[in-house]
Amino acid sequence: MAAQGQYQELARQLSAIGAVKRELGRILPHDCPPASVGVLTILDRYGEMRMSKLAELLMIDMSVTSRHVAHIAERGWIEREPDPLDKRSRLLRLTTRGRELLAELSVRYTDSLARYLDDWSDDDVGRLNELLAKLHESFGDCRTRAHQEPTRTDAARTDVTRTETTRTSAGR
Repeated sequence: MAAQGQYQELARQLSAIGAVKRELGRILPHDCPPASVGVLTILDRYGEMRMSKLAELLMIDMSVTSRHVAHIAERGWIEREPDPLDKRSRLLRLTTRGRELLAELSVRYTDSLARYLDDWSDDDVGRLNELLAKLHESFGDCRTRAHQEPTRTDAARTDVTRTETTRTSAGR
């Protein structure tokens, strides 16, 4: 297991990734914020789905999901069709324009990363990819985990509550 200082440095480095993501976000078209790219990417990866499933995968509220969907539908990047199994629901799917946008963004991201990392060796880029994949795998599916595991703060509160309950019970 790594030393505490190494974990603290890792936390700082992971925070710094926000700056990298913001810089990469600057290459997006003005009418395509990062959240829209997230929606399009999920629809590309998983195929057509209901808005409720999209909200679950994005881990955001339905009202926020609805705004994102409206934004990208207005631009013709997705279509909303009635669900044949439940006419009250809509199925979301990428359009040809949406797929073309994702392809364009993939080129932009790749070119941008190549420019920023032009002094990195192929081995360094490969090692970073491996380590980021390993990090992602270690965290697993955070959507299910967030609802199951108490946070460190929650565990501390539980310990305090147990201690207070024990004191109160002992004092009776």
